[in-house]
Amino acid sequence: MVEIDFRGLNPAPITAFTRDGKIDYEANARVARWLSSIDGVKSLVILGHAGEGTFLTDDEKLELIRTYVDAVEGKVPVVAGITGEGTMLAAQEAKRAYDAGARGALVYPNHGWLRFGFQKGAPRDRYKAISEESGLQCILFQYPDVTKACYDLQTQLDIASLPGVVATKNGVRNMRRWYTEIPILKSEHPDLQIMSCHDEWLLPTMFDVDGLLVGYGSLTPEPLIDLIAAGKMRDYPAARAIHDRLLPVTKAVYHRGSHMEGTVALKLGLVHRGVLDHATVRPPLIDLGDAAVKEIQDALDAAGIEKVRL
Repeated sequence: MVEIDFRGLNPAPITAFTRDGKIDYEANARVARWLSSIDGVKSLVILGHAGEGTFLTDDEKLELIRTYVDAVEGKVPVVAGITGEGTMLAAQEAKRAYDAGARGALVYPNHGWLRFGFQKGAPRDRYKAISEESGLQCILFQYPDVTKACYDLQTQLDIASLPGVVATKNGVRNMRRWYTEIPILKSEHPDLQIMSCHDEWLLPTMFDVDGLLVGYGSLTPEPLIDLIAAGKMRDYPAARAIHDRLLPVTKAVYHRGSHMEGTVALKLGLVHRGVLDHATVRPPLIDLGDAAVKEIQDALDAAGIEKVRL
């Protein structure tokens, strides 16, 4: 098995719907073809939060995986978000995703853990079952520190020790923990690929990572690829300049009342870039209103983010 190379930009795309709320498979294929054509994009990670993955039926998820696999034509691997609550259910979900053509798994925690916390050893068992049942290469997903589904360092090390775990998507949003735990993960597991998912403030993490796994990557992939390169070169002035250029967009998309609103904002931005025809979302997400539309359009224009030629 050839390990997936996540050392670059790994967008987590939105899911495009028709105006009446059904999945628009052609529009999603268009998104997949565009993103996979960009040099520096390493994988496409679908069925996550930005993609409203938990709002889709099982059949829709599988058909969306097939749509992406067909559209990218082997240019990049497709990674599926695995969100099933029980360990057995998640493993079965992952096996179906593999059969549909996915080659990686972004493994979400059991969402009951968000409220109640987890028993020690249960997260490792979840990753082990998913990897062994499906054959998917797994990404360790570190949730924000404010949740009870955020893994302590030992749990991260235990998960990273599994042969099927090849990367981590770290969104701890606590720089004290980041600066403590990332060096230890690198030291104990030097082959583990480190990715940041701090969409709303990427700059502090850019100098410690192999790549990014971000919903932001589906809206502004071009400057984010440059940001990754600047981080790897330890070129703070260049990275800061890209950060400052994108800051109006970052604020318009992510500095909102809820991080979930970022999905709606991403779609509005993609409409302005000419990738989507409209920004339809599924409940419980709701439209952001005309003021947000103008705010996002103005921010993209101010950052010099151009229309996409498809």
